[in-house]
Amino acid sequence: MANCPSRQPLDRISDKWVALILAALGSDGPHRPGVDCSGEPRSMRYSELSRRLAGVSQKMLTQTPRSLERDGLLTRTVTPTVPVAVTYEQSDLGLSLHHVVRGIKVWAEAHMDEVLANREDYDTRLA
Repeated sequence: MANCPSRQPLDRISDKWVALILAALGSDGPHRPGVDCSGEPRSMRYSELSRRLAGVSQKMLTQTPRSLERDGLLTRTVTPTVPVAVTYEQSDLGLSLHHVVRGIKVWAEAHMDEVLANREDYDTRLA
């Protein structure tokens, strides 16, 4: 399995910040109460992405999109203003992955109560 060609892309997309960034750019990410979550992909500035992904470090919010851009999943646009405006959006390849990530997100939301109950049962049995 060490030489499996799918290993590198699977390593990349299984990273939590990758999934959260793709979800946010796909409008599936965390939302403030009352904000519409239409699920339509859109571009997002670095600062907005940072606000949407509360808890992400500046280092990860720089490295992760850079790696996604390198893989062709995101496009990065720099507008030479003061300060410089950086905008990210999903490429066609990124949009194809977005649909897969969205399906996993929907599954996680639908089954989270069951997962939490199973964890509680497991921990109770071990106590």
